[in-house]
Amino acid sequence: MNKGSKTRLKKGDQVIVLSGKDKGKRGRILKVLPKEDAVLVERINLVKRHTKQSKTDAAGIVEKEAPIHKSNVMFYDPIAGRGTKIKMKVLEDGKRIRISSRTGEAV
Repeated sequence: MNKGSKTRLKKGDQVIVLSGKDKGKRGRILKVLPKEDAVLVERINLVKRHTKQSKTDAAGIVEKEAPIHKSNVMFYDPIAGRGTKIKMKVLEDGKRIRISSRTGEAV
């Protein structure tokens, strides 16, 4: 495993899946895992886990999201209606913002 690299995807971003069993599906990012270069996407890449009974939860089979490598998802631009790359732009005051490559709008 590598030490992780910077990602332009953030928690809450809408993404589209590029490959795998959920190809073409869209969802919101629940969590970014920079050390693994992965993201957790809402209702995407669901796996079943057998859980033991605890004081608060009953035993059973639970479906939960598994991480997806960040290269297999792309930011979804609602203006363009499809996936797009994200560029960074530095404003005059030194603030960095994310820009959609397809539309040029801030995200």
